[in-house]
Amino acid sequence: MGLSKSFQFVLLIVFGLLFYRIYTIENRQVQIQGDAARQHFAEYVEKYSYWTGNGDDLFKTFSRDYDFQFFQYVHNSDSIHNFTYGSLVKVDQSFADKIFNIDLGYSFTFPDGRMQIVLSPISAIETSLYQLEEVTLLLFLAYLLLMLLFVILIMVHKRRIKYAAQYIDSISTLSFQAVEMSRLRGILQPLGLALEKCRARLKESLDVIRVENDKLTKAAYQDPITSFSTRPRFIAHLERVTQSQKNLFGVLVVIRASELANINQLHGRTAGDDYLAKLSHCIRHAATRHAKPENFRISSGDFAVFLDGITLKESASYVEKLKQQFDDYTQSTQQDSVAHIGVVPYQSDNDPNTLVAMSDYAVSIAQTLGPNHYHFLAEFDGNENFGDEHWKVTINDIINRRGVKFFQQPILPCNTDNDLYRELLARFYNAEEKHLPTATVIAMSERYGLSVELDKMIVTNTLTLMKENPMLTGMLGVNISATSALQESFVYWLKEILTHHRKEASRFVFEVNESGMQANLTASANFVSEIHKVGAKVAIERFGLGFTSFKFFREVRPDYIKLDNSYSSAIESDNNNKFFIRMIVDIAKRLKILVIATGVERQDEKLTLEKLLVDGLQGYYIAKPDNVISTE
Repeated sequence: MGLSKSFQFVLLIVFGLLFYRIYTIENRQVQIQGDAARQHFAEYVEKYSYWTGNGDDLFKTFSRDYDFQFFQYVHNSDSIHNFTYGSLVKVDQSFADKIFNIDLGYSFTFPDGRMQIVLSPISAIETSLYQLEEVTLLLFLAYLLLMLLFVILIMVHKRRIKYAAQYIDSISTLSFQAVEMSRLRGILQPLGLALEKCRARLKESLDVIRVENDKLTKAAYQDPITSFSTRPRFIAHLERVTQSQKNLFGVLVVIRASELANINQLHGRTAGDDYLAKLSHCIRHAATRHAKPENFRISSGDFAVFLDGITLKESASYVEKLKQQFDDYTQSTQQDSVAHIGVVPYQSDNDPNTLVAMSDYAVSIAQTLGPNHYHFLAEFDGNENFGDEHWKVTINDIINRRGVKFFQQPILPCNTDNDLYRELLARFYNAEEKHLPTATVIAMSERYGLSVELDKMIVTNTLTLMKENPMLTGMLGVNISATSALQESFVYWLKEILTHHRKEASRFVFEVNESGMQANLTASANFVSEIHKVGAKVAIERFGLGFTSFKFFREVRPDYIKLDNSYSSAIESDNNNKFFIRMIVDIAKRLKILVIATGVERQDEKLTLEKLLVDGLQGYYIAKPDNVISTE
């Protein structure tokens, strides 16, 4: 049963009980009046107690003062004096007769006869009936008034509840408008307060979710170091530009942070991040009002800048200003170079892949020209071959001139019994003695099949370095390409030259990348075996990035393994890396292989790695690279 019907039912019962109570009171009052009327009549009859005569005369005498419903006089001896009026039982009862049950009967005995009467109830119940009618009318009017007020209140509450329901429904739209408390007053005020609290809490929760979502979006699409957009947005922007129906055009500038790998190795990851942040500042500062660039970090060391609506010639001012920024930054550091710039034009109908490839070749050419150089590549007509040839010429020139210099970085032994070494870090220079990015030179030499000749030059320069610098003692680590190490001709050449330099050979530690060695375990094992025959040693660097297996340990048997620097980063809080290092250390010790952790840049990392029982530590926290060692 609903609230409305329940209220009507309860109200009806209340008013019914109230009416019954009033009726009971009035009925009792009628009974009292009836008793008084009979008592008064009895006293009145006493005046005529010695009456003698017929009944008709007696009725007429009494009728002057009283009304009778029934009157009967029965003479004791002569029936002619008998008289009867009315009926003892009233045939046509009125409403008052039905609701008020009153006894007004009386009998009296005279000397000559007996009288029996029933007084008329009208006078006795008239006042009570009138009062009962008035009260009944008032109760009915009160009932109607209360019902009307109830209906009005119900309608008001329905509107308020409807508002509350609509407000709750609107929450799903995330509008979060303030609750109109004036529409939820009275008993609905707690509901209004609850809705307002709910609104505030939901809005607060949604704000937190939005902040977290912004953080996730920022993490996914904005580089935390440079605040540039990341590669996914670069790809989307590139597709939007090249696939646009409008005739869009402009210039794509690609900046390569060519010293990132070198700085990370020499000065640590923190210095590398600082280097990238400063490059991004240079890129922003070079922008002008006329050029509103879209900046992206598209890889670890590559940036892309879109200069919309300008030609290649018009972009020269931006590129010159950018180069000036790089030159100024170079002068404030100990670096010979900080970045290289490749510039290519674009328009709406270009193929995205070709555009990226051309910009990459433009940067590659710029890298061969010297520190902070740039190169414009104007046409999409196969000029990428020019970039290939340029690198081949540059690398051949490096090999012929022996254009390499070395840094040295020691490895700290964790146990004094271990015989460790210092790593030589190669840096290359062109004919103008301008620094070339090491990682790019090595990558290009492998791409164009010049890695063997480059490695031969590095080995011979290291031999010269050992002979010409008697103060340079101990073992020295030299990086060579896995491509060279797996070639029989190179291994044969290396064995021959080291055989003729036995004293120096025992000081060599050849560092080879793990991923390259994993490609051919048989050739890798042969390389290690042949190197061991001439007294040199082998270290597998960047260990843990490839598919490491026990078979690799068992068959290749290097002297050292150098864990990739990613395993050292925050090792104190990385349980997965701790487990991996423990496992590698355990296997290595069984096979008498020494484990070296690289990229150690904080004290917490050093202490944790020592507890994990590694044999050596290398990194910017352990020792900074020494000054350049020259073979010239």
